[in-house]
Amino acid sequence: MGAHIDRRRFMSLGLAGAASAALGTTAALTTAGTAEAATGTLIAADEFDGPAGSAPNPGIWRYDLGAGGWGNGELETYTDSRRNSALDGAGNLVITARREADGSYSSARLKSESTYTVQYGRIEARIRIPRGQGIWPAFWMLGADIGQVGWPACGEIDVMENVGYEPAVVHGTVHGPGYSGAAGISAAYTNPSGAAFADDFHVFAVDWRPDSITWSVDGTAYRTVTRADVGSNPWVFDKPFFVVLNVAVGGGWPGSPDASTRFPQQMTVDWLRVYQNA
Repeated sequence: MGAHIDRRRFMSLGLAGAASAALGTTAALTTAGTAEAATGTLIAADEFDGPAGSAPNPGIWRYDLGAGGWGNGELETYTDSRRNSALDGAGNLVITARREADGSYSSARLKSESTYTVQYGRIEARIRIPRGQGIWPAFWMLGADIGQVGWPACGEIDVMENVGYEPAVVHGTVHGPGYSGAAGISAAYTNPSGAAFADDFHVFAVDWRPDSITWSVDGTAYRTVTRADVGSNPWVFDKPFFVVLNVAVGGGWPGSPDASTRFPQQMTVDWLRVYQNA
């Protein structure tokens, strides 16, 4: 089944970045339709083009702000400052986690909530993750109805998470009612070269269909979760989701930074693309 996009919001995730907002939806979809890939037809993307130090496209990206642990005992305060999220002028978004002068931590958590949603398709991003004990980068999605039904009823699809003490391992997970938090349905992928994922860019993806979600790294699939895997619990993945990119510091899973952790740490995102299922 093909990808379902919210066409009223599609232009906020345009192939030409902010400039595409000036195009009509039909023209944009035609432009997108000319980009073919083995994974299907490219329907939306952010290539993160723009001047160094500028904000990521405000037509796409909003910010979660503040501290309080975010339900995971995290230590950072999320900001919308360019010190924590900015384009680098070379076609990348850079999210920077910092240790501030007072010993506190700051970072950024960007989301496409209320600007862009997707239902089904191949959602992928080319990312170089940060490194270090207590560092927790993630590329993930949340059900767009989170404001109405809360978490985990909204559903969560974690395309990629890494905890710094496992430099060569990433995780893909789904959360929903009856299978959330530590009980999320999860799988791990180890870099076949043994190298830290922070050493280079890698493409992290999910192929999301009505009855299944398959995770891959650099084109190698490593886990498929199906409707049957949630048993008698609700399968909450047949509705629109929005995208989240963030770097957390600390928390129950990664633990806190220690003397070996170097700051600032950066997650560099080359592009984010959404394809219609082939």
